[in-house]
Amino acid sequence: MANTQTLEFPGSSDLLSQIRFESDQGKVWLNEQRMLLIHSSVMGLLRKELIETLGIERAKGFLMRFGYHSGWKDAELVDKIRPDMSKEDAFFVGPQLHCIKGMVNVKPVSLDLDVNSGKFDAEFNWFDSYEADVHMQDFGPADEPICWTLIGYASGYTTYFMGRNIIFKETECAGMGHDHCHIHGRPADEWEDQAELERYLLPDPIADELFGLQSELSELRDNFRSSDQSDDLLFNSVGQSGAFKNVCQMIRRASTSRVTVLLQGETGVGKEVVAKGLHQSSDRADKPFVAVNCACIPPDLIEAELFGVEKGAFTGATQSREGKFERAHGGTIFLDEVVELSPRAQASLLRVLQESEMERVGDTRTRRIDVRVVAAANEDLEQAVSDGKFRADLFFRLNVYPVHIPPLRERTEDIPLLVNHFLKKYHTLYNKQTLSVSDKAMQALMHYKWPGNIRELENMIERGVILTDNNHTIDLDAFFPSLSEPTHPLNSINRQGVLAQEIANRYPDASLSQADLCEQLLNDEFNLEEMEEQLIRSAMDRAEGNVSQAARMLGMTRPQLAYRLKKLETA
Repeated sequence: MANTQTLEFPGSSDLLSQIRFESDQGKVWLNEQRMLLIHSSVMGLLRKELIETLGIERAKGFLMRFGYHSGWKDAELVDKIRPDMSKEDAFFVGPQLHCIKGMVNVKPVSLDLDVNSGKFDAEFNWFDSYEADVHMQDFGPADEPICWTLIGYASGYTTYFMGRNIIFKETECAGMGHDHCHIHGRPADEWEDQAELERYLLPDPIADELFGLQSELSELRDNFRSSDQSDDLLFNSVGQSGAFKNVCQMIRRASTSRVTVLLQGETGVGKEVVAKGLHQSSDRADKPFVAVNCACIPPDLIEAELFGVEKGAFTGATQSREGKFERAHGGTIFLDEVVELSPRAQASLLRVLQESEMERVGDTRTRRIDVRVVAAANEDLEQAVSDGKFRADLFFRLNVYPVHIPPLRERTEDIPLLVNHFLKKYHTLYNKQTLSVSDKAMQALMHYKWPGNIRELENMIERGVILTDNNHTIDLDAFFPSLSEPTHPLNSINRQGVLAQEIANRYPDASLSQADLCEQLLNDEFNLEEMEEQLIRSAMDRAEGNVSQAARMLGMTRPQLAYRLKKLETA
């Protein structure tokens, strides 16, 4: 076990370099997590209200859990910031962040840890605890230790770091009149009062009760809400934007009629999902829903697939069989990429729409058919008519009730809902549980242009879940593995502004503002690639070839810097 004289924190420059201020955007970042600067007195007011409203025991539990989750989040930075340091120095990220955030001045007393065996025993002194100060101002000296948020933080951080449940106790507290606070941490099962300590970290029954009542209320509202006032449940779960609500409104109105609907929109916007929603909200919901991708069927077979075939109609037709339309009788058929229909299939479809009748291939008997047709196209059907690729009369029959489904870039407010929807889906599929996505990653998802729309987002969320360990936050690199490439869409925005920020961070004593610096560089025929190369080589020289250390200096991840170094070597 180390002693007070020899136990010291490593330098904190690597931690400070992870802090980014985007004052023009109203954001502060610590690595990929969005942070807040708030008054300690405001935290004191929140603390006071919790104590007066919930009572001291429930307030204590609430604030300990609040601190616990904050510590857990910060622990996720360890491997990124200090991958090459000893476990002891890496562990000190937590106490140092406690200091950097202005929460408390931490001084190590002793530390004995072994991650492999799970051994942990540590003591720290705390000076100038903000929590002790605000408690003393509001309530005066306490009878018991009251740095609940700080204790929760230390426990959450260490539990994540060690991979086993570690709990800290405050043995002395400035809020009780002591000169300073003193804390002692060890595995939970080594404390005699383990059950009592762990109880504070469990969800509070009052929260469970409130959530349970809220769930019951929502269920009652859903059960009693009239059908003409509600959107499809699936719609509500994945979209709340005005553009998407407009689509839902049009689909709901169409569902009460027999009108043929034409869904238009880019690939991946969810046309089949909308078609299913239309079917489920109509009086045909208990009848079949049949989806057909016309582009996936060879032109010489598509007519037989859609309308059926009689035995002996052609070579290989050894028996009669019904087609997709007959299978959808009484229900709904969804024809995706309808522009790919062959001329004969287009003529047969027109007959179904006009006369509600059809003939199987090779048959002479006409069959009555009751099917609602929902067609979809991701290209301009009017242009296809002009090009002679699509029948004009069929287009006019399909275009009775057109519905345009907006691309994802026009309904960005739905992205968080869609992210949560797909996270739940793939958590279940892969039997994993991630801690949602980092703030930086969510910002990137909100600004990305989504050429593949919702399908691309779903694929990205699936990849993120696969690449992220259990109980970890999904970071930006898991979504955009090619983010380090300069040509990536997210890197084409404000690269020069980011570089100016980096220069300003590296030279805090420079007299020029960031804006003035940018103007001067542009006036000097500044070359962005040359400046980036110079920065990288300077960082590598200062780090004596240590890629991880140079990456921390430049405020990027090691893979991002390694990619740039490889490009410089091959240039």
